[in-house]
Amino acid sequence: MDYPDPNMEIPLLRDIVVLFSLSILVLLVCFRLKIPSIVGFLITGILAGPHGLGLVQKVKDVQLLSEIGIVLLLFTIGMEFSIKKIVQYKRFFLVSGFLQVTLTVLSVLGVCWFSGCDFNEALFLGFLISLSSTAIVMRLYNERAVANTPFAHLALGILIFQDVASIPMMLVIPIFGQGDIDAWPLLISLAKGIFLLSLVFVGASRLVPALLYRIAKTRSRELFLVSVFVICFAVAWIAATVGLSLSLGAFLAGLIVAESEYSDEAISDILPFQDLFVSFFFLSIGMLLDIRFFLDNPWTVLGTTFFVMCLKTFITTLSGLAAKMPFRSSLIAGLGLSQIGEFSFVIDKVGLEYGLGSTYSHQEFLSIALLSMALSPLLIAFAPKIADFVLKWPIFEKWKTGGMNQEAAGDISEGHTVIVGYGISGHNIAQSLKKRDIAYRILEMNPQTVRAERAKGEPIHFGDASHETVLHHVRLKHASVLAIVINDPTAASRIIKTARRLNPNLHIIVRARFVKEIAPLTAVGANVVIPDEWGASIAMFSNVLRAYNVEEHVIHESIQQLQQDVYV
Repeated sequence: MDYPDPNMEIPLLRDIVVLFSLSILVLLVCFRLKIPSIVGFLITGILAGPHGLGLVQKVKDVQLLSEIGIVLLLFTIGMEFSIKKIVQYKRFFLVSGFLQVTLTVLSVLGVCWFSGCDFNEALFLGFLISLSSTAIVMRLYNERAVANTPFAHLALGILIFQDVASIPMMLVIPIFGQGDIDAWPLLISLAKGIFLLSLVFVGASRLVPALLYRIAKTRSRELFLVSVFVICFAVAWIAATVGLSLSLGAFLAGLIVAESEYSDEAISDILPFQDLFVSFFFLSIGMLLDIRFFLDNPWTVLGTTFFVMCLKTFITTLSGLAAKMPFRSSLIAGLGLSQIGEFSFVIDKVGLEYGLGSTYSHQEFLSIALLSMALSPLLIAFAPKIADFVLKWPIFEKWKTGGMNQEAAGDISEGHTVIVGYGISGHNIAQSLKKRDIAYRILEMNPQTVRAERAKGEPIHFGDASHETVLHHVRLKHASVLAIVINDPTAASRIIKTARRLNPNLHIIVRARFVKEIAPLTAVGANVVIPDEWGASIAMFSNVLRAYNVEEHVIHESIQQLQQDVYV
């Protein structure tokens, strides 16, 4: 009996060791420069690939591993996708998301078509450029603690729409890749899509929940993990069998699992494998990029990247305004979504399989995508300052109020409170003031909240509190207290500076998220900064002492000492 030679597998194993060893060094540098890890993997692929140092021999085997990464990526995206998210961000999803994708595709289509490109290839490029990076944007927003701000909600709504839109894009690419568009293949693809959607509906509502329930009862983590993998790859295989893509099948498999009560556990089990195999995908993409193309065409790449990022920023800003978001929030979201996303690489790979695009256009796309991703951290970090600078231009004077209701505020007596933000904290403050007959005015940037609360009789206005024009409407000069309860420390700092300039005697109370924000917010003029971390730690600390039957006055003294230490 002949046995396979184990030495045949050594080159692949050597390549994997080389890739991940090099990626450790590159990612350490990227971490220091605050560059996303996705860009680090792309750079590693460029360095190790055949167009770089030529360290990797079996590029095709690495690309095969990357296919598993894409299947797992789409599977987890499907699991995280839910109707609840669409309902939560429905205005941004339906209005801003639709406009952003549609207008970007049409703009790129128009520019490329009039430049002499084939219609199918121009539409294909529109698909590629319209998508942004969910992984980069949301990770950077979370790191900067701004994930709950209005502009982050707008960006997330658009990103969810993009993720959904990428599925029909992959579905129609094989049709456009055939050259002349025929109605018959379109109908066949539609029928296949209906078949798979029916399969998803049946699986999500009947089969998978019952199966996962019986498996979960065994309390075997290994059995549960294997079952989730089988569901993922089985549906992906069925999709490929009927002529659709593995990626589409994996996404639908994720939707099936998402509708069960075991989706959170499945995501936590799959994520480590996804991160590992997705890294192979970005490594393989980097290997395809010929660095000599960029060196031979630097101005073309730089100029096209600048045009693409400006176009996406402009269209996203318009899309935000269409959803009645303030100009500042729309522009910040536009700058955040100006890069090309990871799903664009997936669509690009599908397009290459069907002959869409030339070698030149493919290399140009890879160069632009990599450069735009690398610039994202810088743009997101400076987006608030860029928006503030733009708002100083006279042409944007009318946007400063954010569409605030211009009703007179002469009925407010002196000594009232201005509340910025009407979430849970803002609502509680308002209700407490109302019970004690203390006058107050609220500033909020969610138009739906403003409309709903105004109908209830609340003195609420729609506007950006960081602008003097808005603060004049709520007569901040005559107010006694300003309570800032928003989740954006940068915006809170700007509001404090503006308010302190208008009313030097104002008592400013700010809610922050982290203790480390106390010092900078106090430095710009806040009287009191109350971090969420502080409230949670005090509650835990006091309850721990009570568990040891410590007397209340001792607990109170301990809390005062802790508070003094923190503020010092």
